[in-house]
Amino acid sequence: MSSTLKREKEVRRSLPSNGEDLLEESRETDQTLGRLASIGQISAGIAHEVKNPLTSVKGFLQLLQEEQQHSFLDMAASELDRALDTLENLLHVSKPDLDNEAYTSIHVCAELESIIYLFQDQLYRVQVKTDFENTNEIILGQRNQLKKAFFNLLKNAFEAIAEEGQIIIGHRRIGNRILVTIEDSGAGVPEEKMEMLGTPFYTTKENGTGMGLAQVFSTIYQHGATIDVESYEGRGTKFMIQFPVVLNGEIEPRELDLPYEEGQSFEQYLEANREQFKSLLLQEAMTIFQRVEEAETLDQEDLLSTATSLKRYVIQGLQHEVIVMAKSHGRNWAKNGLPLILKLEWIQSFRKVFSDFAYTFYKRTSPELDSVLKMERQTTYILDHFINHYIASFTEYNKDVLRSHRELIDELSVPVILLTPSLGVLPIVGTIDTYRAKQIQERVLAQIESLKISRMIVDLSGVAYMDTAVVSHLFQIIEGLALLGCEAVVTGIRSEIANTIIDLGVRLTDKIHIQGTLQQALDKFGLKVTYTNDI
Repeated sequence: MSSTLKREKEVRRSLPSNGEDLLEESRETDQTLGRLASIGQISAGIAHEVKNPLTSVKGFLQLLQEEQQHSFLDMAASELDRALDTLENLLHVSKPDLDNEAYTSIHVCAELESIIYLFQDQLYRVQVKTDFENTNEIILGQRNQLKKAFFNLLKNAFEAIAEEGQIIIGHRRIGNRILVTIEDSGAGVPEEKMEMLGTPFYTTKENGTGMGLAQVFSTIYQHGATIDVESYEGRGTKFMIQFPVVLNGEIEPRELDLPYEEGQSFEQYLEANREQFKSLLLQEAMTIFQRVEEAETLDQEDLLSTATSLKRYVIQGLQHEVIVMAKSHGRNWAKNGLPLILKLEWIQSFRKVFSDFAYTFYKRTSPELDSVLKMERQTTYILDHFINHYIASFTEYNKDVLRSHRELIDELSVPVILLTPSLGVLPIVGTIDTYRAKQIQERVLAQIESLKISRMIVDLSGVAYMDTAVVSHLFQIIEGLALLGCEAVVTGIRSEIANTIIDLGVRLTDKIHIQGTLQQALDKFGLKVTYTNDI
């Protein structure tokens, strides 16, 4: 009798009244796991066999590039790197246990919230709703692997929505399971292709590799969880993942297996184990470097240098130094377009590893309680200082950029074109609101004064919309040109604007001259414009 049949008989004897359904579910899960395991073994073997010769080819290609530069060689190297990356992803999917990341307690809601921030550039077109219940429940898992899986699911959901749509993320406890749902209103998956989801190299996307969902399915099953998919073509897809709950779980610091010499201070202990600190920190923050495109520009050595400085600042309580560093980092990260959440996650990873070191050290040295509390308070105080000033600097830089962009837009939105030293044209294009009308007033009057313009053509043919208040304000500005000795000619008044002028009872004085088109106004001033089709 096979081991599978033997186990099934044992399970059947212990089943409750609804046990047949549970047994069927267990059998389907076993079959799925068996299929994925077989695919994984075959994929890993192929990946190894193909990767070795490709690595050799890459080496010879690099030698050729050193001898002679050519665009074809650069293109070949780029495509070869893509192939090697695909094989590396396949190996990770086939043998996820190669990543020896420790299992830890995880608040799934908190992780989902942080991942949503990474898609802020998509929120203008896709509405994301969260339906979270039982938010304090925790699961046990590999944080980086699960974050990457959730990121891949959300990335697929955004990509499935061509234009505008909605994504709903749910979280609730059902019995001893945590149910996480990710539902999109995208294109959906054809029914005949549903069984192939999660298989490496199978994808419904034009330029996809299928590795994203393969990683998702592999990671979910490795965590003893289940994943179900509902999809309707043209109506969207819903992923339903169930994790076992960690009962009576608590988030506790880890006791690390690190060498300690009698009489060492905490600072000396950290210095003696600095390489282990770096290794644990990179492992804790690995997901930062894996899941977003912007992370490719991150310099690990620079981040580790930051961590080294932070350790010293925390132990020595150097507030001024940490504020200066935080402000510098905030501006640099904003300048390079890196998401704020990445830096905050890096600091969170630092805080966790630093706390583990402190816990291990003080547990061995058995100091007085007030020493432990003092170090914990000092750590929290210094790191909170860093976070506060980092966020302030990051935000201020972005505000400065937005302000300068707005000033540039304002400048470009009031383009006075000089046709002669004394004649200018102001073509107004787009929608005019009260803010832009005020900008036109300030900038046009200033330019008339500085450029000594005696005649100004204001062309309204490109105006999309003006409300009644703006129409009245704009014509007051045009009349105001006469105060500076400038003759005003208005062209391109459309019927909608004319009706608004009439309804408002705006009286145009003889200081304003009206012409039907810009060409008529130019003819009036004796300027001929020749049009040509030559390019």
